[in-house]
Amino acid sequence: MLSLKQDRSKTIDKEASNAVRKLSGGYYNFFFISAAGLSIFSIYINGFTNTQEIYRNIIFVGFLMLLTFLLYPSGKKSVNSKMSLMDIIFTIFGLAGIGYILFYYSIIHIERHSQAILTDYIFAIITMIVLLEAARRTIGIFIPLLSVIAIIYALFGPYFPGMFSHSGFTIKRFLYRMYMTSEGIFGITLSIASTYIVLFILFGAFLSASGASKFFNDLSLAIAGQKRGGPAQVAVISSALTGSLSGSAVANVATTGTFTIPLMRGIGLSPRFAGAVEAAASTGGMMMPPIMGAAAFIMAGFLGVSYTVVILAAIIPSILYYGSLIIAIDLEAKKLGLKGVSKDSIPKVWNVIKDSGALGLPIIVVISTLLMGKTPLFAGFAGIISVIAASWLTKNKENRITMKKAFAALVDGAKGSIQVGIACSAIGIIIAVVTMTGLGSTIAFNILAVSGGTLWIILLLVMFTCIVLSMGLPSTALYIVVAVTAAPALINAGVHPVAAHFFVFWFGALSNVTPPVALASYTAAGIAGADAMKTSWTALRLTLPGFIIPFMIAYNPIMIMQSPDGNEIAVIEVILVLISGILGIFSLAVAINNFFSTRFYLIERIGFFGSSLLLIKPGLATDIVGISVMALLVVINIGRARKTSTATTAA
Repeated sequence: MLSLKQDRSKTIDKEASNAVRKLSGGYYNFFFISAAGLSIFSIYINGFTNTQEIYRNIIFVGFLMLLTFLLYPSGKKSVNSKMSLMDIIFTIFGLAGIGYILFYYSIIHIERHSQAILTDYIFAIITMIVLLEAARRTIGIFIPLLSVIAIIYALFGPYFPGMFSHSGFTIKRFLYRMYMTSEGIFGITLSIASTYIVLFILFGAFLSASGASKFFNDLSLAIAGQKRGGPAQVAVISSALTGSLSGSAVANVATTGTFTIPLMRGIGLSPRFAGAVEAAASTGGMMMPPIMGAAAFIMAGFLGVSYTVVILAAIIPSILYYGSLIIAIDLEAKKLGLKGVSKDSIPKVWNVIKDSGALGLPIIVVISTLLMGKTPLFAGFAGIISVIAASWLTKNKENRITMKKAFAALVDGAKGSIQVGIACSAIGIIIAVVTMTGLGSTIAFNILAVSGGTLWIILLLVMFTCIVLSMGLPSTALYIVVAVTAAPALINAGVHPVAAHFFVFWFGALSNVTPPVALASYTAAGIAGADAMKTSWTALRLTLPGFIIPFMIAYNPIMIMQSPDGNEIAVIEVILVLISGILGIFSLAVAINNFFSTRFYLIERIGFFGSSLLLIKPGLATDIVGISVMALLVVINIGRARKTSTATTAA
């Protein structure tokens, strides 16, 4: 048998967090076997059987509960290498609740004709309590708290004031919906987690085991390292490449940031700015196709469209987001007179590709299979197989995925599935309550009422709602929360459904750099040794052009490859939208940074800001005026900068 203590630093100990146990001995061996078991089960159940959805979900949650109480203690003060008595009790009760519904589900619905008995309700209560505790340990208090509020709202609806009042549900009916059907904790979000998401997390784990992260970093450094502010551009490129796979802005900062932040500081960027660049770039990874932090799978499910529609829709917005970051970084480097990394200190592009270029093939395989119309499950399997094959095509023997590395990847994949899986199950309670009570429609109606039906006011209200509701949540959880609460308001206001869901997810993701709960910024500040709050405000400034992108999407769905009138989109329409979007983002970025060739006069800055709004608004007439104003201001600014430079030289 494999040595279970192998590569421990690459699995459980990789996260140097006080909130995660550093297991050893028998506990570690048990965790290793259980985690590998979850991954093998997920591969087998999704690839080689046709098991009923509810049974797959039940077993999946059972594995997650076991792994949660093994790995996550009740609090930071109780971290140790062993399970406490309370952990063991929660584990036993959780597995008892899962085991009961697994064996009695068919009896309840076939033999008893969906008539529940007292024992069913008791196990429903036990399972829900254990699930909420597992959610508290893995993703924090916010989701469990929202779930408890949702439960209270469902049971005591008649006592809520005004528009939020409803007839209410009996506790028996509520427990039946949550535990004994596929609408609650075993609902649609868990189905997506137990299929697409877990397979792509495993794909990411195998990629990581192959050394693909180092390949992405080396390739980014080789491409952009010598450019003005090169290391900052490296941070943008590497975070874009790896962020989509990790699905977490914080995790992305923690991995790529340890490499890029010291590089940025080495060329003269301040710790605050270096941390902000990494936080902003890592946050963009959540919106970057093909995986978009796993939220893309759930979005496709909610919208009832193919996964390909979602990833195609994300292409132009992500180009604009990262384009605005690159512009902002270049302007900062230009202001400070910075140069890139020395040519001798960076690898050559051809050498990187020659040594490890094969590790980029799995990404191409995944994207190609999706664009060919294959299912995400097929793409996930193809990706995993292609990673293993590609690892043996590289020159570096350390990249090869051996049996030992494969098991380590299985464990890492299961470990990475814990948070998202538990979150998807717990959020099932919220979604079920929203559906049962019609809360989503109520919120949508009242946003429309407050705004008077004015679209830009609705968009602003929804923007603030999404940022507040998403603070501190991982990508999948934040998307689900805003999708069921805020997206209906936009759809009712006439926004294209795909555009509406992109709008709410985008602002949910940007909560990672929006004070006061800017987790990606705080993580980057810790690595950079900078002030956390100042870093978060700088990251917010860098991403401000990105705040405009969702508004562009809402007003012009062609940007996400969707026709506003249902007709087929012409290629020229997409090209024009991309060009006007890039120019608009450029104009806004220089206005925010107050610099192009030299600092602006106030009237110039206002002019750039005005031209960005004209370019952002769809329409040929506004685009022509916006481009004309922007071009004139660029010429004036360059001329003034040259005149100043000539005068300085002469003096």
